[in-house]
Amino acid sequence: VDGDFEIDGVPQRRKIAPRELRLSERLDNSFTISTDYNGQEVDIEYAGYIEKAKEGLIPDEAGSRYLKIVEAGDGTRHEHWLEEGQVANIHNMLFSLNKETPGAINLFYDEESGFSLKTTFAGSFMRMADQFQGEVVADSLQTFQLRSLYQLAGMGFVVPEPLVRGKYGVVAAEEDEPTNSSALLLEVSSGGERKQVELLGGKGSNPDPVGVEVGGLTVYMTYGSKAIQLPFSLTLRDFIADRYPGTEKAYSAFKSEVTVNDAEQGSYDYDIYMNHVLDHKGYRFFQASFDPDELGTVLSVNHDFWGTWITYIGYFLLYLGLMAILFDRATRFADLKKMLRKVKKKKQALSVLLLLLMTFTSWGQAQPHSRATTQQIDSMIVANAVDAEHAAEFSTLVIQDNGRMKPVHTFASELLRKVSKKNSYAGLDANQVFLSMTEFPRLWLEAPIIQLDWRNDSIKTVLGVPKDTRQVALIDLFDERGNSKIAPYLEEATSKNNPNQFEKDFIKLYEKSYLLNEALSGTILKVFPIPEDDNNRWVSYPELGEVQYTGADTVVKNILPVYFTTLRQARQSGDYTTAVEILNGLKGFQQKFGSAVLLSDTKVKAEIAYNKADIFNKLYRYFALFGVLMFIFIILRIFREAKWLKWTVKACKFVIWAFFVLMTAGLALRWYISGHAPWSDAYESILYVGWATVFFGLAFGRKSDLTVASTAFVAAIILWVAHQSWLDPSIANLQPVLDSYWLMIHVAVIVASYGPFTLGMILGATALLLMLLTTSKNRKKMDLQIKEVTIITEMALTVGLVMLTIGNFLGGQWANESWGRYWGWDPKETWALISIMIYAFVIHARLVPGLRGRWTFNVMAIFAFSSIMMTYFGVNFYLTGLHSYASGDVPVTPSFVYYILAFFILLSAAAYVPYRKHYLKKK
Repeated sequence: VDGDFEIDGVPQRRKIAPRELRLSERLDNSFTISTDYNGQEVDIEYAGYIEKAKEGLIPDEAGSRYLKIVEAGDGTRHEHWLEEGQVANIHNMLFSLNKETPGAINLFYDEESGFSLKTTFAGSFMRMADQFQGEVVADSLQTFQLRSLYQLAGMGFVVPEPLVRGKYGVVAAEEDEPTNSSALLLEVSSGGERKQVELLGGKGSNPDPVGVEVGGLTVYMTYGSKAIQLPFSLTLRDFIADRYPGTEKAYSAFKSEVTVNDAEQGSYDYDIYMNHVLDHKGYRFFQASFDPDELGTVLSVNHDFWGTWITYIGYFLLYLGLMAILFDRATRFADLKKMLRKVKKKKQALSVLLLLLMTFTSWGQAQPHSRATTQQIDSMIVANAVDAEHAAEFSTLVIQDNGRMKPVHTFASELLRKVSKKNSYAGLDANQVFLSMTEFPRLWLEAPIIQLDWRNDSIKTVLGVPKDTRQVALIDLFDERGNSKIAPYLEEATSKNNPNQFEKDFIKLYEKSYLLNEALSGTILKVFPIPEDDNNRWVSYPELGEVQYTGADTVVKNILPVYFTTLRQARQSGDYTTAVEILNGLKGFQQKFGSAVLLSDTKVKAEIAYNKADIFNKLYRYFALFGVLMFIFIILRIFREAKWLKWTVKACKFVIWAFFVLMTAGLALRWYISGHAPWSDAYESILYVGWATVFFGLAFGRKSDLTVASTAFVAAIILWVAHQSWLDPSIANLQPVLDSYWLMIHVAVIVASYGPFTLGMILGATALLLMLLTTSKNRKKMDLQIKEVTIITEMALTVGLVMLTIGNFLGGQWANESWGRYWGWDPKETWALISIMIYAFVIHARLVPGLRGRWTFNVMAIFAFSSIMMTYFGVNFYLTGLHSYASGDVPVTPSFVYYILAFFILLSAAAYVPYRKHYLKKK
C-alpha cells in the first residue's frame, strides 16, 4: 500500500514503503499501517478482502440510476454499467444515457415513453424472444428494444434489463466467472475522520492509485504487484496463436515473438512459448497467457539465477543422499538387510501372503456395457469389411502426415489407438477399420468408437449419455441442430495456459473427434504427391481438384472411386486381384512423382513389423507379470526353502534378461525407422529412461534377486507411462509446442513409488493376520515370521519414500523450467507432500518410545496408504487443480471403500488382543 498526500491543494508527497501482504478469505488478514504527515497521524486499517472481485453495481435505493450493457467487443463477454447523465467509453465506442452526445450511441429513458435510441450509426437488431429483426436508422430517434442484440459500428451489445438504482463499486464475482482481480477493503482515519476505501487489484496488476479525502489530507492508495524497472526492455513483434482446425477460440499452442532491447549487449529476436524460456541477464520470461483479442501477450518473469542453481544443486545432493540410503552400508536400510539375512535362517512358509496378493489384484473388475444399436452398427461394419489380407496390402501404401512419411499401417494403428484406446474394433484390425472408414464414412459416424475417460462423469452429463458409458459415436457430440455439445467447454479450456484435468479431458475428446472426422472426410489420407512441388507436398482425394495433372496422369483423380467399386465386387467374389493391381498402380504413381520423400520398401516393412510387434506396449505387461511373480517367489523363499522355488526365481531372472534384450532390439529398430537416435522426444525419452533403468538394475542386481524383481516392476511402470503417450499419438498438429519430457520422468518416478507402498500395505495386513493367528503353541514360529514381514515392510516403505520424494522434487524442477515457479500448492502437489510427511513419520516412529511396537508400525503402514489413494485417486475427483478431474460436481465415494476401511479397522483391533497377550508381555 502506497500513499500520497495533499495540503491546501499543494501536492506534497510522502512515500510509504510498500507493504507485502499475504491475503486469503480463510485467514486472519488483519494489519494496520500507521504514519503521519507534518505531525498529523494517519492510520490505514484492514477492513476486508474479496478473493474474486470485480467492479459492479451495488443495489441502493438512494443511489443513481444505471443501465446494464453486455457486449463482446474483444471476443469475451463483458458487463458495463452506464450511469444516468454520464458518457462511457466502451472499447472506443461512446455510450450515453439521457445525455445526448455527438458521435455516441445515445440512449434515452422516461417513465411515459420508455427507452429510445439515437445514433449516427446505421445498423440492425434482433429481439431474442421471437427472433424479430429490424433496422437501426442513423440520426433518427427510435424505440430501443430491451433483451435484443444490436449490431452498430462493428459492435454487438444487449441491454438485458431496465434501469436499476445503486452505487458503483467493488463486488464479489461469481465462482466460475473469469477474473484475475481481488479486492482489498481498507479504513483510513486521520484528524478524527474515518472513511472506507475499496482497492481492486491483486497479483499481476498495477492499477492506478485511488484517492480519499480524510482529515484535510488526500491519501492515495493502490493494491497490486510492485512495479520493477528492468535494465532492458522487450518489444512484442508478433503474437501467434495456433487454433485447432475448425474452431475460432480453441488454441493448441501460442507463442510470443519478441525483441530484446539492451543498450549494453545489443538487441536480438527471440520466441517465447511453452517450455521455451527467454533468459537474459538473470531474468527468465515464461509464456503465461495472452489478451483475448490476441494483440497482446502476458509473460511471467523471475529473477533468481543464483537461487535457481543453488536450489538445483541442493536437489541433486538430496537425490544422492536419498539414493545413498538404499546403497550405503552404514544406513538403516543396510541394517534392515542384515536383520533380514539373520531372520531368513529361521524362516517359515507364509502361503497366506500369496493368497492376499492374488486377492488384491482381483479387485475392481468391471463388466462392459453394450447397446442394441451398437450391435446393429457393428454387424453392418463387419458384413462390409474387406478381408484382413487385402487390408494389410492396403496398409503398405505410404502417406504424408504432418511432414512425416509413414505407411498407412502406422497411421491406422495410431488413429484407432488415439480414438478408441484399442487395437481392434468389432473383431477387425486397425487396417480393416481404417479402410472401412474411408469407404463407408456415414456408417462410422454412428459407430461408438470414441473412448471416454471413465473418471470424468461430467463429460457424459454434457453429452447426455448414461454414466456407465465407455464409448460414444461422433454423432453423440452434436445436438439435433448440429451444434457441438462440447464447444463452450472447449473454448474455455483452450483459452488457458494451464487448464485443469477436467478441461484437459474436453481437449482430448475434441482431438479424438477431430481426427475421426478428418479420417471420415478423407482429407487426412494424403497419398497423392504433387508433381514438382518445392515442398514435396502430398494431398488427399478431396484436394485433388486443386492439383493440375496432365496426360495419362489425370486418371489418378478417379482411382479411389474405381478402387472402392472394385472392393464391392471383391467382397462378393472373394477375389481381390484387381483391387491389388489398382493399389500397385497408385504406388507407381507415388514413385513417379514423390520419390524424393517416398519410403523404401525395406523401411515400410520394418515399420510395419515394428507396429505389429508393439513390443514396448507388451513388455510393460510382461515386466510387471514376471517382476511380481519373481517377487512373490522370493518372499516365499524367505519363509520356505525349496529347490523348485530357487529354480523358479532363476527362471524369472532369465526371462527378465530376455525382455531386456527385446527392449534393446526394439530401440534399435525404432532408430532405424526414424533415422535418429531414439531419445529425441517425450515418448522416446521415457523409453530410453526405462531401458537405462533395466540396464543398471540388472548390472547392480547380479547378486540380488530382490533388486532384479524390483527393477522389473519399476520398468513396467515406466513403460506403462510411455504407453500412455503412445495412446495419444500426435497424428495431427494438436499438441502444444515442445511438450516437456520433465513431466514424463516426474510421473514415472512418482507412480513407481506407489508399488512399494502398496506392497507395504499388503505386508502390514499380513503381519496383523499372523498376530491374529498366534497362539501359545506357535508363538515362537509366528514371532520370526512377523519380524521378517515387518523388516520387509520397512524396506519397502523406505524405497517408496525415496522414490516419492525424488519424484516430487523432480516435479518442482519441471514446474520451474516450464512456468518459473517450483511450487503452486496445487492439490496433487500438496497431497504428494502430505504423503511424504506421513511415510517419513511412519518410518521414524521407531524412534518414539511409545510407537516402537510391531503392531503399531504395521497398522501405520496400512492406514498411511490412504494418503497415496487420496493423492492418486481422491484429488482427481474431490479437488480442483491442474492434476484433477473435479468439475464442481459432488462425487460419490464407492461403497467398497468403506468396506475395506472397516475391514482394516476390525483387523487392527482384533490383532491387538493376541499381540498384547503373546508379544508385549514377553518383552
